[in-house]
Amino acid sequence: MTLQAIKWNIVDGKLEILDQTLLPTTTRYILVEGVNDGWLVINKMQVRGAPAIAIVGCLSLAVEILQHAGYENKMVLRQTIEDRLNYLVSARPTAVNMKIAANELIDLADNLSKDDAYTLSQMKDRFIHEINKMLQNDVTDNVMIGNVGALTILRNISIESFVRILTHCNTGSLATAGYGTALGVIRSLHSKRRLEHVYCTETRPYNQGARLTAYELVHDKIPATLICDDMVAAVMKTKQITAVVVGADRIAANGDTANKIGTYQIAILAKYHNIPFYVAAPLTSIDFQMSDGNNIVIEERPEREMTHVNDKRIAAEGIACWNPAFDVTPASLITGIITEVGVFEPSELINGKELLHEKKFFL
Repeated sequence: MTLQAIKWNIVDGKLEILDQTLLPTTTRYILVEGVNDGWLVINKMQVRGAPAIAIVGCLSLAVEILQHAGYENKMVLRQTIEDRLNYLVSARPTAVNMKIAANELIDLADNLSKDDAYTLSQMKDRFIHEINKMLQNDVTDNVMIGNVGALTILRNISIESFVRILTHCNTGSLATAGYGTALGVIRSLHSKRRLEHVYCTETRPYNQGARLTAYELVHDKIPATLICDDMVAAVMKTKQITAVVVGADRIAANGDTANKIGTYQIAILAKYHNIPFYVAAPLTSIDFQMSDGNNIVIEERPEREMTHVNDKRIAAEGIACWNPAFDVTPASLITGIITEVGVFEPSELINGKELLHEKKFFL
């Protein structure tokens, strides 16, 4: 079993990604030779998870730049960077991390192209270097998210108590550069020997919970149970759940959060059962340009994801399907948003805007 979703060698510009559509039965890496390949593996969900989407998208551009025979001048390189990054953003529009990374990289390319201190070759080197840092920074941030989240959950229980966590979709090493966001919180609780059990949902129709989260929990020998999506209320009623921890693909400025479809109904059930509901995500998942969740674009996936399993049709011929990949959980249902710099109540989230500005990807 492997949990390395991204293989990157900056020396030779080789990028490979683990094909997550084949897990857990088959481990196969796909060679990404440029932006077109990057767009495809993101769109086809061979790589998924908002942080991983941004990293793979940007690395696919790095591959393309490294392998390009040459650019006429810095302005041509700058325009190519902008065009290719905007194309990558279109692969999966709901997750904001790719858009934020694209905006910052375009700004970086613009500044470097105008700076006479940089030659064309130096501009390329600096650009590749900054993309490479994304991979390293993501793991560090995830470990911080895990530690902050674990301490937050443990703060609200007695010192001798153990916790039971419910999570949805996949938010671990397979969705990030490593360790994970919501699953990072679970890993941190487990390392502190305070985790009694995890309940993970199957996450229909793409089954990221059953295929990927379960795969990671088994790999790490974390005590866990897989449940069907329609069992959440029963689990909350009977299993003494301490907290729900999920990830995020985009968080609006007021705290409304877009995450995998099914998150919204879990938040409603948590509210009814008086269970704290936490969102774990890096600051780069917060879209401060979006005031609330009403304007978040929700990606709709192919009907075939619902009608077929392993190429075998399970739904009646002729039935219409609606397959949104995400839903939006209102801020009023969220107890706290766990980031690498601390936990914010949704109403306090605006306080993180300056911290995000200080902690940009590319400095």
